[in-house]
Amino acid sequence: MSCGKPCAPPYAVQSTMDCTGRWLSSIPGDLRGDTEELLLDDNTIQVVGNASLLSYHQLRCLSVTKNRLKLIEPGAFLNSQGLHVLSLAENLLFTNYSLTAAALSALPALRTLDLAGNRLTEDMVSVLVWNLSSLKSLSVARNIIMRLDSSIFVNLTQLLELNLEKNYIFEIDQAFEGLQRLQKLNIAYNYLPCVVEFGLTQLRVLNVSHNVIEWFLALESDDLFELEVLDLSHNRLLFFPLLPRQSKLHSLLLKDNEMSFYQRLPNGTSLANVTVQFLLIDGNSTTITTVSLWDEICHSNLSSLRLLDMSQNQVWYLPEGFLAQMPSLTHLKLNQNCLETFHLLEGDPLDMLMELDLSQNRLAELGLEVDAGDILPNLQLFNLSYNQLRTLPHGVFTHTRRITTVDLSRNRVDLCPQPVEAVEAESPPCVDIRGVETLTHLSLAGCGLRGLGGHPFQGTSLIHLDLSDNHQVLSGDLEWLQDLALTLQVLSLRNTSLSSTAVDFSAFHSLVHLDLSGNSLTLFPTSLGVVNLRSLDLRDNCLPALPSDVTRTPLGKSLREVYLSRNPYNCCTLGWWDALQRVEELRVLDGREVTCNYTSRTLRPWALPEPVLRSCRWQTADLALLYLVLALPTCLTLLVAFTVVFLTFKEKLLKMVKSRCGVSSPY
Repeated sequence: MSCGKPCAPPYAVQSTMDCTGRWLSSIPGDLRGDTEELLLDDNTIQVVGNASLLSYHQLRCLSVTKNRLKLIEPGAFLNSQGLHVLSLAENLLFTNYSLTAAALSALPALRTLDLAGNRLTEDMVSVLVWNLSSLKSLSVARNIIMRLDSSIFVNLTQLLELNLEKNYIFEIDQAFEGLQRLQKLNIAYNYLPCVVEFGLTQLRVLNVSHNVIEWFLALESDDLFELEVLDLSHNRLLFFPLLPRQSKLHSLLLKDNEMSFYQRLPNGTSLANVTVQFLLIDGNSTTITTVSLWDEICHSNLSSLRLLDMSQNQVWYLPEGFLAQMPSLTHLKLNQNCLETFHLLEGDPLDMLMELDLSQNRLAELGLEVDAGDILPNLQLFNLSYNQLRTLPHGVFTHTRRITTVDLSRNRVDLCPQPVEAVEAESPPCVDIRGVETLTHLSLAGCGLRGLGGHPFQGTSLIHLDLSDNHQVLSGDLEWLQDLALTLQVLSLRNTSLSSTAVDFSAFHSLVHLDLSGNSLTLFPTSLGVVNLRSLDLRDNCLPALPSDVTRTPLGKSLREVYLSRNPYNCCTLGWWDALQRVEELRVLDGREVTCNYTSRTLRPWALPEPVLRSCRWQTADLALLYLVLALPTCLTLLVAFTVVFLTFKEKLLKMVKSRCGVSSPY
């Protein structure tokens, strides 16, 4: 059997044969003899016999994933000494692992081995990799490994990358001490309760996410750690991790833990001098380590940290000087915490910060010393959504020379200048974005905005504006919206009580996406006909129909995506629907959800019953013709009746007329 050659392989090989998904029960022997890469995934192979690979002396890469492989006979690779990459994932190698281990030991050049998903225990893995000292990458993910000790990887002295994710590991006892060249270690999705005395100085990437870790304590040493990425997300961390004193850490991921700071409590109590004692038991020796809850932050060198993700924790404040340790920080995520205040002072060296996410907290106050100098000069994205803010510090955007995106959704903020009626009384607090030339994306969804007065967007270059869920934002003068007509490309007016004639869209020549869903439109806005939109959302309105000539307008020619569902369309006026279906480049993304009404029935436009179609044809026919057709039988009936009566009583009528009107005529 011959297998086809696929596109360029992922390895630097000259000849690739792809036999994926061909229901093969054995390795084909009639392929090209110079094959360097052989792909046998998704077949039913159970055994790789001693003679299976005899024809392929130049084989460098072999993949037999997702088969039913139970055994590799000991002599299977004797003629494949140059094999570099071997993938055996998703098989049944636990059944004859000792014989398979003998086959693997004959591969002196093997660099990459994938044994994921083979129901292997730690003892089986130890046997399988015992003689593979040449390995640089090993995956034993998705097995049933529970405990790692110092013997399991003892001979893998060249290993650079190890994947242990999605096992059942709950204990590690010096399993990595001999792996002096290991750079990437993945132990995600296991059951580790803690990491203490972490001392893998050569490691660059450590992923221990999705465990049950409560403590992370690095070895108290002044040695330089090569660690660059540490992922502790989705655990049960109670405190900020005790990191190496000297490292190259640039990404610290702490998302979704139970972490907080306890130097002071919400009731004002100070815990600055509180310490915690760790009892470490190793065999017959016991070590007690005393750690201050706060010193670990100060003793860790975080000067190279660029990404800090502390989202989804229980942080309600940041200790003084915490951010000052991170002068290289570019991305800070503190969303979904319990922050009540957030202060940025001139002394906080966050000149490099580009993204700050404080969304979904309890912020009622945002403190910035904006008059003291540049604060956050490189900030580009500022997310403050879902808080309790009423205003922002005056001039907060004055020094953010690169700000492009601001999200203030679900705060009770207003924009400056205030509406006229509000100015007459005491002016409430407001957010001033006028003159922020770099601002392109602004979200004000659900802010309780009422008719905006003046020109709150003056001097901006907004291309994306979200005003959804503001029920009264379109009340009053709408001149402020026209200020954005030249630049705006994406506009959301979802759930804003929009009426059909409230907004004139004809001036929005740059608009490409418009969301009008969740309103009470009873007529299609005629001004949309001249706008070159690519995407339009009309869901959840009260539209009985769209214009019959919609596909012949500039809108119909430019439109590529449209949402139309949950409107009370009339089943007998669906000419516009048929026209839309004939536009090849237009997609009705919710077409299967679109319905129409006929009497008291709800029907699908593409599957109207024939009686309904026939009835609709009568209803939509020319009324003059309809009346003529209806009157014609009556007229014919009357004419026939008159004729019959006349012929029946013809002689009697003549005599009667003659007798009454008869007079002798002279001749």
